[in-house]
Amino acid sequence: MAELLRSLLSVAEKAANVARVCRQEESLFELLVQEKTGADKNKKFVQDFKTLADVVIQEMIRHDVCAQFPELTGFIHGEESNKFENGLGESVTVTVCAREQDTTALLAKVLDGDQTAASLLSKAIHQDLQLRDQTAESLQLSISPADVGIWIDPIDGTSQYIEGKEEEEPDEGFCPSGLPCALVLIGVYLRATGQPIMGVINQPFNRKDSTGKGWKGQHIWGVSYGDVNVCSITRPSNPPSERLSVLLSSSERPAVKNALATLPSGSLMYAAGAGYKLLCVVRGRVDVYVLSEGSTFKWDSCAPHAVLRALGGGVSDLSQCVTGHTTQLTYHQPHTHSQGVDRWANRGGIIAYLDSSVIEKVVEALGGKI
Repeated sequence: MAELLRSLLSVAEKAANVARVCRQEESLFELLVQEKTGADKNKKFVQDFKTLADVVIQEMIRHDVCAQFPELTGFIHGEESNKFENGLGESVTVTVCAREQDTTALLAKVLDGDQTAASLLSKAIHQDLQLRDQTAESLQLSISPADVGIWIDPIDGTSQYIEGKEEEEPDEGFCPSGLPCALVLIGVYLRATGQPIMGVINQPFNRKDSTGKGWKGQHIWGVSYGDVNVCSITRPSNPPSERLSVLLSSSERPAVKNALATLPSGSLMYAAGAGYKLLCVVRGRVDVYVLSEGSTFKWDSCAPHAVLRALGGGVSDLSQCVTGHTTQLTYHQPHTHSQGVDRWANRGGIIAYLDSSVIEKVVEALGGKI
């Protein structure tokens, strides 16, 4: 499993490079955006978009990981359909080919024959990148890749990625919106129980580089399996406080906002992107993230959930917590009577935390409101 973690760290960094390449040239980026429709659409949004970067990253991760771990074939799931329509109205199935020139030719079909853009993307996809992490390489876990599955969110916070607001993340606190909210998320779960056991979070746009034109990213990983709980960061040691910081979506229901506003010494804050809000909890920038609606999905929460578990926290079903059951989310079973993306929705809403004692405070405030 240490080999799998090393592989996921490297492919997540490749994914971050692809995301950065796609944003560098505005004329290229305009070719890459396509609206989702039908069963692929998140009903939370009036318009829901995917980019070729999303699709390419998803397929690149699937290709690279399955090449090294063939027993994962059929168990790497992603948010996006891998079909893209070009300017001629032709539907092209996007895959990563064995040879760089074949991938370039396929991408050129999507990009209306733009060989330069296709070559640029293909080069980033096929680069031989090995991210070294001493702690990850020394990890010992007795579990087979044949026992796990993977959820990929190739670019969580796609709307922020498309908008491209260039706001650097502060040393303390967080960005309410902007490119730092766009993340690459790769989560590993047990096929038998759905328990999340490994997560990689890559933030491609964390800070501007020394030139002020490009971006530098950062990554966080965590493993929680059996007696092993290891994370690339230490658990934030925030001093004890009566103050409770609650992170919400700006589209959260008014009744929920009003109820949580009554928390003693509570403060409500807002940020874009489900994955980014979960990352804010991981880093200890807020105490809890609350979402009352089923508008997040397994690919949004699996990776950060595993990292939170490694730090002693978790992500639970909010509707279950309200009824007295602090059931943590699982990732192996779809909702059988739903269609499209709704099969994998976190239907009861979510509450994410480092310290489970916050659940009682939130539930008390929400009593009868959801």
